[in-house]
Formats: sequence, structure tokens, C-alpha cells
Amino acid sequence: MDRNPSPPPPGCDQENEEDLAGGDCIGSTVYSKHWLFGVLSGLIQIVTPESDKSSSDDDEQQMELAEDMENEICRVWDMSMDEDVALFLQEFKAPDIFIGVLAKSKCPRLREICVGILGNMACFQEICVSISSCEDRGQVLLQCLCDSDPPTLLETSRLLLTCLSQTKVASVWVERIRDHPSIYPSVCFIMSSSTNVDLLVKVGEVVDKLFDLDEKLMLEWIRNGTTRRPDHPQEDSEEQPVFSIVPCVLEAAKQVRSETLEGLDVYMHILQLLTTVDDGVQAIVQCPDTGKATWDLLFDLVCHEFCQAGDPPIILQEQKTVLASVFSVLSAISASWAEQERPKREEVDLPLIDSLIRVLQNMQHCQEKPENSTEEPTNCDSSQDDFHMKILKDISCEFLSNIFQALTKETVAQGLKEGQLSKKKCSCAFQSLLPLYSPVVEGFMEVLRAVDKALAEDLEESFPRVKARPKTQV
Repeated sequence: MDRNPSPPPPGCDQENEEDLAGGDCIGSTVYSKHWLFGVLSGLIQIVTPESDKSSSDDDEQQMELAEDMENEICRVWDMSMDEDVALFLQEFKAPDIFIGVLAKSKCPRLREICVGILGNMACFQEICVSISSCEDRGQVLLQCLCDSDPPTLLETSRLLLTCLSQTKVASVWVERIRDHPSIYPSVCFIMSSSTNVDLLVKVGEVVDKLFDLDEKLMLEWIRNGTTRRPDHPQEDSEEQPVFSIVPCVLEAAKQVRSETLEGLDVYMHILQLLTTVDDGVQAIVQCPDTGKATWDLLFDLVCHEFCQAGDPPIILQEQKTVLASVFSVLSAISASWAEQERPKREEVDLPLIDSLIRVLQNMQHCQEKPENSTEEPTNCDSSQDDFHMKILKDISCEFLSNIFQALTKETVAQGLKEGQLSKKKCSCAFQSLLPLYSPVVEGFMEVLRAVDKALAEDLEESFPRVKARPKTQV
């Protein structure tokens, strides 16, 4: 049999299926063992030349893959998604063949396919554990993350993410990555320079998973500011380029921003994870350029792109996780900025108040039942167990309360004039902030009374338990 057999036609009985497979099928599939052995043998021959002597012609040939061989190995790539085929490949030590190809072959397409097959096989836990248990295999696979070929990098990242998602072997890979000095600069180089959105998203998912799994590794990467780019020659210049994690994450976020919400969500979550440690917050704000660039990007997202006026409330279901990350990072930056570094409050606080209240209004709208209807609330928050929506609400309320505490009479007056603060918007804010942030609301009411006494009294009628705090007697 010189090719992988086609699936049996509809209605084919068991006897015909056995004839079609020639008694040579893998498990319950119609794939041929004999054909697969032939492909694997061809792979072995590719990476095992007859002579140890090499020439420039041999090197050029190794960079290319014959069309017929490419077609056959691509069929194996497709087949490896089937568990029976994956287990069969595992049983006959095919992973060692693929690792051998990765260690010896210079052909980018062949390397991509071999990593892709291993990535498919690793989706099955037993095989993932087997692939991960060998230190030599692990080092070869990690070295692929330093490759210059984007498709190979994409498949390598997919394989690593699959392994990091398996609880039985995740710690093994975290430890290997921590001990592999070239991974950090390679990942930073990809994030800071690649225009391949698919690659950026997958690499981002790997970084996000690593930081979520291991705070120690995250701290090491935050503090690592003197690592040279792996492909940058020493003799190029005395001052070698260095990578810091925050600018690299920002550059990748800008690249994926207009292409994929999923990818942007990943990079915003990486920034959020960085702000869970003091070193991460400092890495963002200690450099004025980095702090401003981070603030400007996130501020633009929440004030001009996400959950805008006119968007249906259900949009929150799509944007809830990225909004939660963005608000969380903005809140952390705002709390850590020295006063002299902070943008003018009225220029940032009022737009942020507007965005935060709009998010809270949409949440309330989602939870309301239509009048004269027994229908459940709209499905953007149909369950009280919507974990991510609750996180967004908690983060939004905390951030809004922090802004309210810092409002001056001048800023409140400007907000009332421009429409960021109104009875309707203040009522929505109060409904969300009370009772947890009662002191904050009372303090805001004190400022509001000094600016617009009628509005303050009107709000007090709607929220009788909240009144402006009396001034302290001296």
C-alpha cells in the first residue's frame, strides 16, 4: 500500500471495511500500519545520511522537503489527532524519530510538521507524560523555541502550552524553562518583533500560563533586564539590546489589538498578573516611558474602544475578562504613581468614571427582567454564578471608589457640566458601591453638596441612608 487509505464509503459493511484496510488497520481506524511504517522509515533516512561527509549541496537539500514526502508526513500530522494513531506512534517510538528530526534536520517545513505531530500526540495525557519525562526530549523541544521559523515557533508554542496544561507534567516544564537561559530572550524577541498574530497569541498564552503557574519564574523574568537577544552577535556593538518584559508585552498587545480580542485578552491578563507582585508594578511604573505607554494603551481601550455608548449590554459577555484585566492594571498604576508623574486628574478621572459607570449600567441592564414579563434576565448575566462577571463588577467598584475618593470640587463641577456625572449615573454608581463603599459615597456626597446642593438632596431622597458626612468639629 503506497498511500494512506481513504475512509470507507457510507454504508460499507464490516467485511468491506476489512478488505479496504487489508487487515492492516491501526486500532479502530482505517489507517494502514504498513504505510505508516514506510513514512517513518523515510523520516529516519532523511536524518541519517549514508556518509558522514557533508557538502554545501547536501545542506541545500536538507533545507527543502520533497513534495511526495511532505504530502505523506502531512497525512501523519492529520492522523495523529486520532487517539488510536497517536498511541500506535507512541508504542513504536515515533516520538524519538520526530525528536531526531528536530535535532538534526535543517528543513523548516519538516521541523514544523514534526513538532506539530508531537503537539497532537501530547493532547493525550499518557503520551504527554511520556514525552515530558525524558530530559533530552525536553531540551530539544525547548531549543525549538529559539528557532527563526514562525510556523515552527507556532507549533512549538502550541506543544508547550499543551504540556503546561497537563497538571501531571506542568511543573516539569516550568522547571526546565526556568533553567533554560535562552527561553526568556527568545520569547521577548518574538513578542517585541513578530507581526504573526497567530504566533503572538500562542506565545502569549504560554507566558500567561507560566506566570499563572509559577510566581517565582514570573519574578525572575520581571527582574531579568540584562539578557541579550539570542541571535545578536557580540561584535555588533558594545551596547547590546536588552529585553524587559513589560515593553515586550505592550508591543505584542498593540500588534494583536485590531486582529483578535482573544489575543488582546491574553496580554492584558499577563499585565494583570504582573501587578499581583510589587516588582511587577514597579516594572510598569518605575520607567516613565513604560508607565505612560501602558497607561495610554489601556486608557484608550476602556475609554474609546470597549463598552462604548450605543453598544448593546450583551457586549459585556464578550469583553468581561479583558475589561477586568484592564481596569485592574489601571487601578494598580494609578495607586502607585507619584503625584508628579500622574496625568492631570480631570483629564483621566472623568473619562474613567464614565467608562466604569457605563460598565455597571450594562450589568444592571442585563440583570433586569423586561416589564410585564416572566422571562429570565438577558443572557449576558443570566446566572448569579457568572464568575468572570462578578470579578469585573468587583474590580470596577473598587477602582471607581478609589477615583471617587480623590475627586475635587472642580473635577465634580466639570463632570456635571460635561455629563460624566448626572443623577442617573450617580444612582447607578451608588447602587453598585453600596453598602460596601458607604464611606466613599458619603465623602463624594459631601463634595457634591458643595457643588450642586439640589442634586445632592435629590440623590439623598433616592438613597436615604447615605448623606454627606458632617464636618468634624474642631
